[in-house]
Amino acid sequence: MKNQELDEDLLNVVRKLKEKYDDVGEDLTAHFEGMLYSYYINYWDYIGVDALLNLQKPKTKYPDEMIFIVYHQITELYFKIILYELEQIGFRKDFTADFFLKKLERVNKYFTHLVQSFEVLYNGMDGEQFLKFRKAIIPASGFQSIQYRLIELWSTSFQNLVSNDHRHKFNEQSTIEEMFEFLYWRQGAIDEKTKQKTLTLVQFEEKYGNLIARKGKEFKQKNVLYRYRELSEKDQQNKQIITQLRQFDLFANVNWPLAHLKYAVKYLQSKNGALKSTGGTNWKQYLPPKFQKQIFYPELWSEEEKENWGKNWIESVLLENTKEA
Repeated sequence: MKNQELDEDLLNVVRKLKEKYDDVGEDLTAHFEGMLYSYYINYWDYIGVDALLNLQKPKTKYPDEMIFIVYHQITELYFKIILYELEQIGFRKDFTADFFLKKLERVNKYFTHLVQSFEVLYNGMDGEQFLKFRKAIIPASGFQSIQYRLIELWSTSFQNLVSNDHRHKFNEQSTIEEMFEFLYWRQGAIDEKTKQKTLTLVQFEEKYGNLIARKGKEFKQKNVLYRYRELSEKDQQNKQIITQLRQFDLFANVNWPLAHLKYAVKYLQSKNGALKSTGGTNWKQYLPPKFQKQIFYPELWSEEEKENWGKNWIESVLLENTKEA
């Protein structure tokens, strides 16, 4: 009896497969025969373990450079799945509050891991080794992560990515071309003395400048802020959605840059002053949220909250590192 049930289940699957392959004009028998000759799938080939473990190419002899490389590769993989969720929000046709909430919750889980994972760099590298091998990778910098710039573009309007000093000049009708020069991260990669673009910024814009402008236009009516505003008035007041959006805002624009700031203070700040980052960015002005005041969803924060954006966090991070020093 058990074998008969199994045989019937198998026959049902074969019928469904035949319908599937008939629809595209394929011969199911030939595909079945191919299975006779195919290898069984295994974990290492499916995940690409061998390729993955050979992607690390240190430039120096210092062992902790491997930690630095692997950590940043892990970070880029997290960025990839965050983008995967944000793209689904942007392109979803039957868009609902429940779907929106589910995707936001996932994004925040990924960012939780990202922020917590920065302890790997903070406590997992020898300071002397870092200060030596970092010179071998100038001008490469995490600043050049295109995936993170795409996360920002998917998250809010282009205007909200303009530097705090210039944001008031623009509105929702302003063009990408008008605003591009004033993107907040560009201001962080201008040499303080010469006022010229750093090589890091020149490289990045040569490779990705056109892509960023193009995606800025493409995402204008697909980004998370736009889709939130498309919800009904009732759904816009949904406390769970508001909580998740505010959490996302804090992760991306306070917690994540502060994790970098804490790391930079530990390794680059000394009694003799601050060392430059590998990308030449002015990290003491670029990383603190209270200076940049990048906010994806300004309408969800009070004026007092926006005025004090990241302030308490900044003070606690600097105080902690001052005590350690």
